[in-house]
Amino acid sequence: MKKKRSLIIGSGIFSFLLFIGYFVFFGETTKQSIVLNTLSIAKTTSQLLPIDRDTKDIIEVSNTLSHELLANDNISRRYLLLLQNNYELRPGGGFLGQYAVVEMKNGEVTKLFFEDANLLDQRIMAKVAAPYPFKEMMSIKNWKFRDSNFSPDFPTNVEKVLYFYRLSGGNSQFDGVISVNAEVLNRILAITGPITVPGYNKTFTSDDGAWNLEEIVERAYLGENVPAEVKEQRKNIMKKMAVILVDELMSLNNIPKLADFAKTQMEEKNVMLWFRDERLQALIENVHWDGKVIQEWGGDYIMAVDANMGALKSDYFIERSMEYVLDITGEVPVATLTYIYKHTAPFGDWRTSDYHSYLRVYVPEGSTLLEREMVGYPITRDEFGKTYFGAKLDVLIGGETKAKFVYQLPERFEDIKEYNLLIQKQSGTKDIPVSVLIKTKDGEYLQEDVVKKDITYEYAIQNDI
Repeated sequence: MKKKRSLIIGSGIFSFLLFIGYFVFFGETTKQSIVLNTLSIAKTTSQLLPIDRDTKDIIEVSNTLSHELLANDNISRRYLLLLQNNYELRPGGGFLGQYAVVEMKNGEVTKLFFEDANLLDQRIMAKVAAPYPFKEMMSIKNWKFRDSNFSPDFPTNVEKVLYFYRLSGGNSQFDGVISVNAEVLNRILAITGPITVPGYNKTFTSDDGAWNLEEIVERAYLGENVPAEVKEQRKNIMKKMAVILVDELMSLNNIPKLADFAKTQMEEKNVMLWFRDERLQALIENVHWDGKVIQEWGGDYIMAVDANMGALKSDYFIERSMEYVLDITGEVPVATLTYIYKHTAPFGDWRTSDYHSYLRVYVPEGSTLLEREMVGYPITRDEFGKTYFGAKLDVLIGGETKAKFVYQLPERFEDIKEYNLLIQKQSGTKDIPVSVLIKTKDGEYLQEDVVKKDITYEYAIQNDI
């Protein structure tokens, strides 16, 4: 029964993602009937199986989104796709290097436009001051489209993306905005297995597919003197690769894997969605595919957010782990968060260097920073119903940096009976091992896990004297 449930959940979600991705490269409709048939089967089966309410919600949302995209209702819809490279991590996923505009009507693509973000930014004449720390760490004075995803909150980034798109002279009235991280390619290759692309002497695997693709489409075209028409040729491999991947993914033997793939990409925030239609937006919020920083949370909270300020793809080599210790044996609860970075690159090159980041650690609103180690002078601000500590951080190639924040939790945590902790994952990060240790007068509680998606912990605290 578990396998059936997974298949049903994933079929609609994957159909939605695959249909969009397929049109980005081709603008064809040969897969439409397969998508619609898959959705119909999923919806019918979900009504018959004895599955829980949350699962049914996910099925219904994926079904609704897919039919919205493919609706034969004579209405034109426009979607903005943000293609983000999480090897250069930004708070909203990865560096926004390319984007695509897809216009659809009656389930068919009527217009497709794909462009580098730098070209859009050249059309922005307005001077918008860049947020800290772009000027200080990257000498960037003006904020533009390619750096718009500077928030860990996706709806906030959408607002900025549409703002800069409008400043470029474009029509920002999109029906939906979808962000996709480069990591999605590796996840797809985990399903299909290694592939080779005719005309290119390279094998693409789930370990290094996106990394090798960037090698081909970027390195050979570096430099200001490369003609634009030559740079345009780098997209050819992406189109050829898409043909192979789509054919592999539509194989019936891969459907169970596709189901798991689709669900996890949403949960892990490698794909995030926003819709102008309030009804659709409410649906994705209900199943947490909206990439929001959760504000309706009264318990303890942690979200560590990096912004790669080195302008290179060093995040490919960065391994992160987290240690959290909460001591409630004293008069006030004191938390110690250690965020550990290991730079595994053997040497630097044209896309790898020492790691330079601006780290923001979001904690319960009203928390007070007591100590810090291995980070620059911190800035304390309130945002999204949280307090964050922001500081510069460096990790040398082959080295390790332990960024430590010791802080006092606000008064509401002084008499804890039932303790709840939410750790939210930053879009674009790899799996992060985490250990949580709660020290009470009654004893200690230790739990270890891996942050693949947002996770919660619950403890019943005695804390007797």
